[in-house]
Amino acid sequence: MMSARSFSKQPKEEGTSRSSSDLQWPPESQDFFGSIENMSMPESGNGSDQLQAATGYVIGVTSSIFAEHILSHPFIVLRRQCQVHHRGVWYHNTPFTIITVLVQLQRHQDGRSRGVSSLWKGIVSVLMSKGILMVNETVISELTPLPKEVTRHSSPRKHLEHLLLKGLSYIMATPFLASSCIETIQADVSSDKPGPFDFIREGLGRLMGWGMPQTTRLLPVYTLVLPTAVMGVSQYIIIQAARATMLSTFRQREQEMRDKSTSVDGKEQEESLYNKYFPEMMANFAGNLLADILLFPLETVLHRLYAQGTRTIIDNLDTGVDVIPISTNYEGFFDCFRSILMEEGVSGLYRGFGALILQYALQAGLLKFSKYVFEKISKELNPPEPLAPMDRPRSSDRLTQQRQPQLATLQQQQQQAQQQQPYTNYMEQSYRSTRR
Repeated sequence: MMSARSFSKQPKEEGTSRSSSDLQWPPESQDFFGSIENMSMPESGNGSDQLQAATGYVIGVTSSIFAEHILSHPFIVLRRQCQVHHRGVWYHNTPFTIITVLVQLQRHQDGRSRGVSSLWKGIVSVLMSKGILMVNETVISELTPLPKEVTRHSSPRKHLEHLLLKGLSYIMATPFLASSCIETIQADVSSDKPGPFDFIREGLGRLMGWGMPQTTRLLPVYTLVLPTAVMGVSQYIIIQAARATMLSTFRQREQEMRDKSTSVDGKEQEESLYNKYFPEMMANFAGNLLADILLFPLETVLHRLYAQGTRTIIDNLDTGVDVIPISTNYEGFFDCFRSILMEEGVSGLYRGFGALILQYALQAGLLKFSKYVFEKISKELNPPEPLAPMDRPRSSDRLTQQRQPQLATLQQQQQQAQQQQPYTNYMEQSYRSTRR
């Protein structure tokens, strides 16, 4: 799930000052199909600062987009297919079983036509569904007083109104999110390759059945809007809470290190490229991971409701060499949840969890590589300043500094001897007169 940045209008808050330390709720929507985070390029004063800002922005956005949308998409496809495969023998709760099936599936697809591209099916519709959510938020915020952005200084009422805006945007996008999910799970061999706007046409077609009597197993849209909104808003809250905690921890640790360095050399340490951008990437990664783990059962139920009655054919992830149809008859969200617990057990809610583990393992590897790049570039752009020749102590100066305490001791002894000299002379004279 990943990160690009857009520039939006200022929050509808009066008397609120914005600073880099404020917790900014990102203007883009973060749904359970992925997240789009804030990563802005700060204003800079000189050429070196501008180069650092541009470098950090490019590395952060590029790695975020690649990890969340390109690298992760094959595992999102596998995860969703496992979630809707209610009759599957293998639950694929660990990454070991799913790796074997992935190899078999790839060989089978290569033998037909699509090859590697089959793992990235539906990626266009996933990205476009994110765009629909962003457009919904913009339109709602323009037509209503609901704020599109809030800060930690905003009132509780503003936060609730902001969450209401998020929920309304998910409600409006529900049919398109459902059709996008279908494109990602359907087998390539069972249908032609969908066009970039086919999921919009299918979403509009499903929307037209709003409120009509249910004559097939296809669930009407009104039964899906509330679970979809709860899913999206819950993930948004979890991500923001995790981000706020991670960023606060990073900033506190960074401030402690700055205070230590300032107390040692008396010079304030300049913020490096790593400290500017990597904490934000790490916070996004932790927030997305936590949200996906906590909401995985809810996502399983929701995807089964999306696929019911659509006559979708998916890849058989028990063998990886054939396809099977989806045939369920759930009456709603709670009926689906109860049926999974009764027929498949608690582990049935976590079908495909191994794909989630692989997804974030690869993202963690890319995050580690990004950290190395940030540290390398920071050292290149901000090399340590060597001491000037005139500031370097010479060997003779060091010897003089070492001898200064000894010289001071000798001088004190000489002064004491001079002060005691008259008394010593008097005593000698007295002794001589006594002997006479």
